[in-house]
Amino acid sequence: MGRAVTVATCALNQWALDFEGNLERIVRSIAVARSKGARYRLGPELEIWPVLHRNVRYNCRVIFLNKKILLIRPKIALANAGNYRELRWFTPWSKARHVEEYFLPRIIQEVTGQETVPFGDAVLATKDTCLGAEMCEELWTPNSPHIDMGLDGVEIFTNSSGSHHVLRKAHTRVDLVNSATAKNGGIYIFANQKGCDGDRLYYDGCAMISMNGETVAQGSQFSLDDVEVLVATLDLEDVRSYRAEISSRNLAASKANPYPRVKVNFALSCPDDVAVPTCMPIQWRYHSPEEEISLGPACWLWDYLRRSKQAGFLLPLSGGIDSSATACIVYSMCHQVCLAVKNGNADVLADARRIVHDETYIPEDPREFCKRVFTTCYMASENSSQDTCNRAKLLAEQIGSYHINLNIDVAVKAVVGIFSMVTGRTPRFSVYGGSSRESLALQNVQARIRMVLAYLFAQLTLWARGMPGGLLVLGSANVDESLRGYLTKYDCSSADINPIGGISKTDLKNFIQYCIENFQLTALRSIMSAPPTAELEPLVDGQVAQTDEADMGMTYAELSIYGKLRKIAKAGPYSMFCKLINMWKEICTPREVASKVKHFFRMYSVNRHKMTTLTPSYHAENYSPDDNRFDLRPFLYNTTWSWQFRCIDKQVSKLEKKDGISPGEDMD
Repeated sequence: MGRAVTVATCALNQWALDFEGNLERIVRSIAVARSKGARYRLGPELEIWPVLHRNVRYNCRVIFLNKKILLIRPKIALANAGNYRELRWFTPWSKARHVEEYFLPRIIQEVTGQETVPFGDAVLATKDTCLGAEMCEELWTPNSPHIDMGLDGVEIFTNSSGSHHVLRKAHTRVDLVNSATAKNGGIYIFANQKGCDGDRLYYDGCAMISMNGETVAQGSQFSLDDVEVLVATLDLEDVRSYRAEISSRNLAASKANPYPRVKVNFALSCPDDVAVPTCMPIQWRYHSPEEEISLGPACWLWDYLRRSKQAGFLLPLSGGIDSSATACIVYSMCHQVCLAVKNGNADVLADARRIVHDETYIPEDPREFCKRVFTTCYMASENSSQDTCNRAKLLAEQIGSYHINLNIDVAVKAVVGIFSMVTGRTPRFSVYGGSSRESLALQNVQARIRMVLAYLFAQLTLWARGMPGGLLVLGSANVDESLRGYLTKYDCSSADINPIGGISKTDLKNFIQYCIENFQLTALRSIMSAPPTAELEPLVDGQVAQTDEADMGMTYAELSIYGKLRKIAKAGPYSMFCKLINMWKEICTPREVASKVKHFFRMYSVNRHKMTTLTPSYHAENYSPDDNRFDLRPFLYNTTWSWQFRCIDKQVSKLEKKDGISPGEDMD
């Protein structure tokens, strides 16, 4: 009958400029797709690089069959917000339903035997069906090409994507793919990049195939497999029957403007396919946010480690939630490596052997592998408590890291001694009668010395142990602390990479609980129950007197809300105040809300300069303050916010007058 089509989609771990490796992965995926009976194979965005047409650079899909190029389809809608700057590199194709003649370079002519090929916005008409192409961002636009293509009779939509991971984003992506065919019918094939492409993003695969609004094949979201191929066999008659029952769709289709069709002398189906089984709908299995934190940054770290050709990681482990969460992510990475090797992943095994410099090594136990590639270091001072020291040591024992205990007091006193020798003045902490300036400077000296020592030990620890290679330094400042600027510039937040820099404190606490339950890391229980502290001020009776939330003047929960309103809702001080007086009306008066908003914006603007040196961090939240490519804002603000704060004050006075409350003093 010629109705059953077998199609394949891929998730490939491609790496910018790795031409040989990228080619090998493409060819391998084609071989796998063919071995599984697929007659169409789709790969991720930019697996074949850009095309120059009439001296204009386009991001293109190149569709070919048996060494003949059928169509070069340029991208119409470019991603140019958030992490993406496609307009810096490419020009969008603006000629809807228009095809031009493209003259192939001679090197390609010698391969294909063609001089020119179609270039533009067209669809492919095979003997048995019609296929259309979308590219990544085009699925997310209000007027996606698949809408008009579907009305013009296209039955199979293909999308090559480069879509990055964000916590809780998978639901949106899956809903978009399924909704693309729910109202219009059809088969939707989605391919995606996976892995760390050399920057802050992790591309999370999730290749999928959908038909008539339902998922029929789901790929993995997080794995260490460089090549993943997903295959499904589907019945074209199911698409036709589905569409025939939608009267409104058919009325619109009867008036649709036609697409140029490139005729292809090929069929995706076979004549005798009555007995061919077809795929049935499945329920998409989503990861919890805690699982996403455990798996996404772990895969990102593995890619970074193997591609940087270093021998492991070093982490300053303070015994607090943030550095402990970072340690748990490395431990999860070790779990993923051992699992991949157990499942026969030869690429992972080869990388692991190269990293540990042992050609016979087989990583089987995550704790044992962790010992080889992960060094943790507790850097005590006279302001550190024995509790945090014990917590760090116990966690290191449970995950298996090579653990170092050291004391930084000698270095701190030496640095402060230089200042005293030059100026004749000795700064003191506030509890000893010093000013806030003195106290802050003394805290910063401790923090910065820890950064210097972290890099020293990262370079020479393996040398001291008689082992080759160096270590990458891991940072562990969370997204909320970065937003508030609650960190010392060039302290231990300054590192090579930071796997938790885009994750909120709230999510990290939930992740710690997940690790207690799933990795049986009981050392985390005491870490969870302890109040977060920098331990940079003197102890009181041997106990920590300094806490993060008291220092910041706001809670981590409040910081997450401020961050989302500032970045995602684009709220300034007055807009944020107006939103929060309703959100917090049960717990705060308008005057209290005003005070909180003002304090946040003062601290945010005063500390914004710190974002210019923020360690490259795994992007996991859409309110990340990353100054490099995502959150492009000034780093020198007018920190008085005089006009905005006056507007807030006037509104507070109006609200208090309305409620019969006597106006308070000016809040500035």
